[in-house]
Amino acid sequence: MAAELGRLTPRDRHLLDLLDQHRTFTTDQLVDLAFGSVGRARNRLNTLHGRDILDRFRHYQRPGSQAWRWTLGPVGAALVAAGKGEALPRPAAVRDATARLAMSPTLAHLVTVNGFFVALTAHARAHPGARLVRWWNEARCREACGNLVRPDGHGVWADNGRTGPFWVEADLGTETLARVMGKLTGYAALPPRRAYPVLFWLPTAAREANLHTHLRRTGVPDGVTVATAAASSGGPAGPVWRILGHPDRVRLADLPAPGGGGASWDG
Repeated sequence: MAAELGRLTPRDRHLLDLLDQHRTFTTDQLVDLAFGSVGRARNRLNTLHGRDILDRFRHYQRPGSQAWRWTLGPVGAALVAAGKGEALPRPAAVRDATARLAMSPTLAHLVTVNGFFVALTAHARAHPGARLVRWWNEARCREACGNLVRPDGHGVWADNGRTGPFWVEADLGTETLARVMGKLTGYAALPPRRAYPVLFWLPTAAREANLHTHLRRTGVPDGVTVATAAASSGGPAGPVWRILGHPDRVRLADLPAPGGGGASWDG
């Protein structure tokens, strides 16, 4: 570890922090987060992997091969723990955690949630004036919401003078629409300072259309603003968001706050 401290670049430290908070990213996601070039990303990631700072895994698929999923390696996890003043994890424990993550039934969902925020980060890098001000993982969201609801993520997006907070629910199409909509009851119970718009990020336009049909039939709880978008329609920063009862799609920065008053946030 002492030897590695002198070789870590600021970008390496940034990667360690991201992986500590969000557990895993694909190679392409790390390109968008920190590199901007696939070649540079692969060279550096492979170097860090060879030094046990990062670890990686992927599943068999045919045709082609699945992109690597990157996570902290034993040395990287030890560096993160040392920075927090925590006990250093045993290398075997870090390897076990990586194996459990690789076999987790929620891995695809985690990659999708992280991909949502990575897309916003990439958009901000290419568009001066846009910025992802805050990005919370599921665990941090639970701390903020208690037992009322379990958002997949939370962010604050700023775009040329407009700043808005939001909750994210990433849908893979594996749950019934009734179960998906059942989450809104918890959001309605949040205190006013946490009454951010709830964004449903859906896999297809057909799933989104079915969700709106269900919303029109059941209604949305008072005080909750819901917006939907299909991942196939474009990046989350753009004019892809549809609000129930509104014919036009809007940008993420232009989503209305509850009551039209502009949701506050503790930033």
